[in-house]
Amino acid sequence: MPTIDISLKDLSKLVGKEITLENFEPEALLWIKGEIDGIDGDNIKIDCKESNRPDLWSTEGIARAVSPFYTKERGIRKYNVEDSDVYLHVDRSVDKIRPYISAAIIEDITITDDLIKQLIQIQEKVTTTFGRKRKVAAIGIYDFDKMTPPITYKAFKPTELKFIPLGFTKEMTLKDILIHHPKGQEFAHLLTDFDKYPIVIDNKDIVASMPPVINSESTGKVTEKTKNLFIEVTGINLDDTQVALNIVVCALADRGGKIKTVLVDYGEKHLRTPDFTPKKIKVKFTEIEKITGIKFSLKELKDLLEKQQYEVKKAKDCLEVEYPSYRQDIMHPVDVIEDILISYGYNKVTPILANLATTGEISPIEEFCEDIRELIPGFGAQELLNFTLTNKEILFRKMNLKEENCIEIANPVSNKWTNLRNAIIPSLMDFLEHNTSQEYPQQVYEVGDIVIINDRSETKTDTRKHLAWALADKEANFTKAKQIITYILTGLNIDFQIEEESNDSFITGRCARIIANKKVLGYFGEIHPKVLQNFSIEFPICALELDLTELFTLKK
Repeated sequence: MPTIDISLKDLSKLVGKEITLENFEPEALLWIKGEIDGIDGDNIKIDCKESNRPDLWSTEGIARAVSPFYTKERGIRKYNVEDSDVYLHVDRSVDKIRPYISAAIIEDITITDDLIKQLIQIQEKVTTTFGRKRKVAAIGIYDFDKMTPPITYKAFKPTELKFIPLGFTKEMTLKDILIHHPKGQEFAHLLTDFDKYPIVIDNKDIVASMPPVINSESTGKVTEKTKNLFIEVTGINLDDTQVALNIVVCALADRGGKIKTVLVDYGEKHLRTPDFTPKKIKVKFTEIEKITGIKFSLKELKDLLEKQQYEVKKAKDCLEVEYPSYRQDIMHPVDVIEDILISYGYNKVTPILANLATTGEISPIEEFCEDIRELIPGFGAQELLNFTLTNKEILFRKMNLKEENCIEIANPVSNKWTNLRNAIIPSLMDFLEHNTSQEYPQQVYEVGDIVIINDRSETKTDTRKHLAWALADKEANFTKAKQIITYILTGLNIDFQIEEESNDSFITGRCARIIANKKVLGYFGEIHPKVLQNFSIEFPICALELDLTELFTLKK
């Protein structure tokens, strides 16, 4: 979750009323789903728990959200927008690279230290989290007085164009920027699959930026002397670029800037951005009462929602509400109902014990897993609790295995978390890799979930309980792992056999599978030297993995 740095004095100026820690912390933080993470004089760090509200990730956004609770401001904040004659042409060469761009002009802005700090923060937080590390949306901000319209968004070959990237003093080709510039190295993976790279360039062939990598030194430096700004957001989805643009533009308008539109020409269609047209949704009265447990009057609902910056109208059996264009978290009526409760105050809601015919208790398989979990510490092993999310690098390549079908995340936030694990041993190896500086021997285990594909299941997946154990020690061997298996299965009165197993993660001839009642329960053995090398581990490791779901079925 993003952590936001704000100044209470700056917040007070934007709200128009003095905000102190005493009148901000008790309730205002609840309105923006935040917690104070640190205090340094006037500056505070807010841990924002709402990952779907990028409009809150700045002092301006927080001020906008809490103003109705301190002042008489109600409903959607209105912004004056003037059309300009600035034209932005989108060349078809960017279609398969980074096809969308939205833009705006901010005039007569007074650049202050607070504004610059927040502008940098908005760019970083919005592009990193909402923008998926600039893949979905990347923001460019320029000194507009150094640009000559019309503007063109076009793709160029890697060595076709040169410009001075921000922070450098000499010209570089687009290819060289990806190789030698720090930002180029960080974001090169977003462009290296293409034979051309997108460029924002003005009518005098002055490069403004190479999205989503770096601005140019000539136009991308904003200082206290800057009076007029050009803002652009590029991405792979038009709606996301418009949301990100609106967030930045509203923040600058809240600082006194005048908003002007840009005509974006896509050839077959023309758009004027920014577009602050409110979004709409209907919420039934019965749903509000059912979810909140409170029978609100129409007047109460109107007041509560207007405090959350909605416009409210009554329809036959529902509320018709409008909400700001920069909010992309409203996907269902329940999201509006949540805002009603936030505005009302969760602490005012009287809890009622549910009248159920059943009582909750731990499931039998969880009890079984708990019994297994308590056996292993007797060997001196330390229990781990890893994430079920991992990646194919750890699951397959580092484990010296061929890649196979597994559950993948459609839009992962990070390359580190792209898959649900189908085994636990890779998680233990990853842990041991990050603890090579610690004292040996290291003995660890985990009882947790793995997820595998099952086309016959309703969800097309099966979640199963597994036990994995590993020992990193100069004396780690096949026999050590066998002792653990024997201890567990003998203690459960399970008759089992051990047969030789071929597994590329283990040394040939030093790996075995465990069979009981003609079913494979798991495997164990000595980890292959190539796997140890992949994980940068210098000590021998023996490991085992046991299917506790299958074992529980046998035990029953």
